[in-house]
Amino acid sequence: MPLAVLLLLLLVAAHPLHARAADAPTFLAGVAQRDITPEKPTPMWGYGSRHDELSQGVLDPLLAKAIVLQADDAKLAIVGMDLGRGPTPAMMSRIRSLVAPRGIDRVLICGSHTHHGPVIELTDEPGLGGGKFDDAAEYSRKLPDLIAEAILEADEKLEPVALRVSGRDLKFNRNRHAKRDPKPVDPRLTVARFDRPDGTPLTVLVHFAAHPVMRSGEVLKFSADFPGVMRAVVEKELNAPCVFIQGAAGDLSPNPQPGVHGADDFGRALGLQVIELARSAAKVPPIAPSIAAEEQRHAFSTRINLKSAVNLFFYGRVFFPELARSFFKEFADGMKPETTTAILGDELAIVGLPGEPFCRHALRLRERAGVPHALIFGYCNGHFLYFPTIEAAAEGGYGADAQMSPIALGAGEIMLDRALIDLYRLRGKFPGEEPTPSPEAE
Repeated sequence: MPLAVLLLLLLVAAHPLHARAADAPTFLAGVAQRDITPEKPTPMWGYGSRHDELSQGVLDPLLAKAIVLQADDAKLAIVGMDLGRGPTPAMMSRIRSLVAPRGIDRVLICGSHTHHGPVIELTDEPGLGGGKFDDAAEYSRKLPDLIAEAILEADEKLEPVALRVSGRDLKFNRNRHAKRDPKPVDPRLTVARFDRPDGTPLTVLVHFAAHPVMRSGEVLKFSADFPGVMRAVVEKELNAPCVFIQGAAGDLSPNPQPGVHGADDFGRALGLQVIELARSAAKVPPIAPSIAAEEQRHAFSTRINLKSAVNLFFYGRVFFPELARSFFKEFADGMKPETTTAILGDELAIVGLPGEPFCRHALRLRERAGVPHALIFGYCNGHFLYFPTIEAAAEGGYGADAQMSPIALGAGEIMLDRALIDLYRLRGKFPGEEPTPSPEAE
């Protein structure tokens, strides 16, 4: 064998492909969690028929799981929580103030929409919880600090990762609202792997859209519902934390396949799908390590008068007075949702919406975004109830009528159009153009 060839073979053996791949640019990521289960009985979020009945224990713990992702100097925090909604505006301000000194200026903090979590809107102000629901008010005061602690711990544990994403369509959800055929459904299950240089997952993020309402509303115990079971199945098999993010589930319910009954069976069935998809995702090329994100603040009128004593009385009867007063106080000056749009590499687009978007919003975003993976994070950074499409609002029904969707007609479309512009702008598609201000509803 010629000496030059022998030297070349020795050089290749000393520098294998996986070593060179490890030297390639990567993301940094860290993951951490906090138990956010209330320690004392509190009113439960989700089913109005419970009114202000207090919780009676715990079926399974409620968790907040945080991923911090960094590329160059940009950092993004993603938090999946076993709560019915995203944090209140006061909570968001507190969380941001705690994580901003670490350079984390974009956060996506998302509730799973479990209907077996606590009410988080109550405060110690008289008439808004103080004096009657002091334990719930104390829980709400501590919650943002727990969420921030998870983010900060994740940031302390940053390590190199390759981000890989894969998706497939399932028949695990159904449209519970539409009166037209064919009924729209977003069947997409998306799994993102954050892999260490040796190929083992640091964490796995799961995105799927279906209401976590598989536990009976008569059970007054805290539970993560099917996402909690799914996470446990995935974590046991992959030996890595699993973070669940709810999609555009405003009009979607679980669709158990034959032989699947209840939250536990459904969570296990979904978990097996996640494991299979996560293993296939390990084989796809990693996403280029870059992060770009934009926040937009919107202002919308409301379809009903939220200063009306009659409407306040109505909501107080449907839910309970202290919760209704908190809701009306938050939106006294109209609805001012914030949206966060992020693009990772040139392949994964994320739009965080603070409420319950209907699934056709997600379908349209995916059609229009021009990237392999485009996801709506629902129940993110706040909660403004339902965002039906214009067509769905015309059909009416729960989630589309003004009582449960008080935000101005077409608000969902406006927010998604604005996010789509930002997605293309963040990818350099509109050079030289000034950002278009978000329209304000009259």
